[in-house]
Amino acid sequence: MLARRLHRFLQQDYAIGILLFIAAALAMLSANTFFAEYYDLLLSTPIRFTVGPLDIHKPLLLWINDGLMAVFFLLIGLEVKQEVLQGELSSPAQIMLPGIGAIGGMLIPALFYVAFNYTDPTAIKGWAIPAATDIAFAVGILALLGKRVPSSLMTFLLALAIIDDLGAIIIIAIFYTEDLSLTSMGIATVLLAVLAFFNYRGVTKIGPYIVVGTLLWICVLKSGVHATLAGVLLAFTIPLKVVDRRGRSPLKALQHKLHSPVNYVILPIFAFANAGLELNAEQVKSILTPIPLGIVTGLFLGKQIGVFSFCWLAIKSGLAKLPTDSNWTQMYGLSILCGIGFTMSLFISSLAFEDVNTSYLISDRIGVLTGSILSAVFGFSILYWAGRKRV
Repeated sequence: MLARRLHRFLQQDYAIGILLFIAAALAMLSANTFFAEYYDLLLSTPIRFTVGPLDIHKPLLLWINDGLMAVFFLLIGLEVKQEVLQGELSSPAQIMLPGIGAIGGMLIPALFYVAFNYTDPTAIKGWAIPAATDIAFAVGILALLGKRVPSSLMTFLLALAIIDDLGAIIIIAIFYTEDLSLTSMGIATVLLAVLAFFNYRGVTKIGPYIVVGTLLWICVLKSGVHATLAGVLLAFTIPLKVVDRRGRSPLKALQHKLHSPVNYVILPIFAFANAGLELNAEQVKSILTPIPLGIVTGLFLGKQIGVFSFCWLAIKSGLAKLPTDSNWTQMYGLSILCGIGFTMSLFISSLAFEDVNTSYLISDRIGVLTGSILSAVFGFSILYWAGRKRV
């Protein structure tokens, strides 16, 4: 009976949002009780992988952020490819409104952050933190509203979040790379060519892609480019239209296999590993310092202003239309909901401040958690009120 109820719960769209909230709450509890020592010890546990001259030595936290999150980005890449070729992003008319909204939702929050931190050369590295939207959390919150919101808003949010994630991928590739190793990049290019050849020849078995993709991840990791980008590159080489002997698309089959492990295992683990923030009076006061203020205002104010204003201009100018059966109040509530950064914002902050002292990492976590909570509460409240006539 319990297993049946658990299975039924996990089938709901809002389940991932609740799981992420639980993981974050457990992380906060661990960091602020006598478990704090063990929590830090767990995340700093060294794990070493050595084969001949190859040596990868990282603490558990970085294996999660560099390794498990590469699988998450593999899933994101698969979703982007499918939507561009066959889905909501496959035509200019479909991509127009969420695309314009996503641009505003990345640009304006970044400007809010820069306005607070332009004088600090280290803090300015975090300009992209409030530009990200947590697709899983935002969709989970929207699903809780049920029939109070039209299905067109869910479609709009998914398309906007996918474009937002694609923008985050581009930002990571361009702005958050270390000193590049030409040798590793050269090998990675050869491996990418091999994957492209698999696609060209119509290879439908996933095994060869995973083997070469794993080697690609190692080379990208060693190259100085962030390793998670290997997941995106691998995703773009998986065939969508070619079918295997069972009549299945390799891309859709892999996407189906990854959906549950990523949403119910990898993302909660990432949230648990990165949301642990030890709170004390001094740190609570730090919410008024430039980094947290830039993130909070970027997520809570910048996102809603950017998404809503850009969408309003697109619709009023005739470039796009309001989603079916929706109204402007619901669009505004959805724009606020896009300010839930959480996992993506935490991930970008870990890249921005990984080489500086821990005070920056503490400040950005406070900002991300505060901005995401404000966006979730206010966005849900407005959508709940605006949709009361639909019930």
